[in-house]
Amino acid sequence: MTLVLTLAPCRIPRRLVALLLLSAFVLEAQPSGPAKPNPRLPKVLVIATGGTIAGVQDAPGSLGGYRAGTLTAEQIIASVPELARFAQIETEQFSNVPSTSITPAQWLALSKRVEQVLKDRDDLAGVVVTHGTDRLEETAFFLYLTVRSDKPVIVVGAQRPATGISPDGPINLLAAVRVAVTPQAVGKGVMVVMDDRIISAREVRKIYQRTGGFSGGEMGMLGVVGGNGPDFLFAPTRRHGEDSEFDMRKVDSLPRVALEYSYPGGTGPRYDAQPAGVAVATNGMTRSESEVYTALRRAGVVVATVFAYGDNMSAARDPDAPRPETRADPRPAAARDSTRSDSARTPQPPPAPPMVTAQHLTPAKARILLMLALTRTKDPVEIQRYFLRY
Repeated sequence: MTLVLTLAPCRIPRRLVALLLLSAFVLEAQPSGPAKPNPRLPKVLVIATGGTIAGVQDAPGSLGGYRAGTLTAEQIIASVPELARFAQIETEQFSNVPSTSITPAQWLALSKRVEQVLKDRDDLAGVVVTHGTDRLEETAFFLYLTVRSDKPVIVVGAQRPATGISPDGPINLLAAVRVAVTPQAVGKGVMVVMDDRIISAREVRKIYQRTGGFSGGEMGMLGVVGGNGPDFLFAPTRRHGEDSEFDMRKVDSLPRVALEYSYPGGTGPRYDAQPAGVAVATNGMTRSESEVYTALRRAGVVVATVFAYGDNMSAARDPDAPRPETRADPRPAAARDSTRSDSARTPQPPPAPPMVTAQHLTPAKARILLMLALTRTKDPVEIQRYFLRY
């Protein structure tokens, strides 16, 4: 189909031209006749939340700005007729916003919806969630921890809007659906499919704003999507899916957890209302910061430290590991009694509860795990166990 616009020598509103071109884009993507669903193909539910994959420009086909979260789920699917070769597609519009508008309350609602539909629909092979890329890794990690199903859940987005030059959304969506229907994807947890890469939601991160900008780091790439479909080489070993202990069905809201950064000369945060927890990105705290976080821990705030860049396997103390035997004090009894007497004269503050240590998580993801752990306990020792299991 070719759309020809003949413009008389008059001024036509720019938005009207954009609307006409967008209509042509959607119509062009439609197959020549209505495609009949193949009842032998697996079923996939596409849940749309908005983002660049649903974005359009005022001047389509340009390099200019765009409005994220404009196309509906049905329009996105209609623009990729190849999907009908691999699955029967159903759609659901959860939201239609830029991902920067996604909140923890929406994480919770989306997780409940995905888990419920996978439980209720035996005929579904999996779920694909379309999402903006700015917050994609955080939503994907939340779903990874809370959707208690072994069926595939794939989160997918785009770095270029649907009406831009060479949009990446259609090929990413096609790859995501192909991953969702392959038996190899069962039990792998929530995954992100971008640029033909299959990445575990635990490790995925956006490292720059262009195609190819999502990475799994050293440990997160599970496989690729090639011409013959998905190929997996690795699988996550930390707890997820059906093994998750984070049951969100009766959780109405998430605990407030702050995210802070330690830096040279830092003095630590001050709060008018104390959060339930704090995740601190730090490669080493200043003395003032240490004092502030110690005081917060004494006040009942759970503090989790995380390496600032997310790649470090920090040496977290396992609460269940055997403790080394305490050596006897070799000093004479009189010397030991003298030390006790001196310390008794000086009031000592109560010992602060231990800090929690995160392993190989970005600060944003450590915050999410701490939020979920706090729905089950406020004991930092038990929370450390969660951080070692997930």
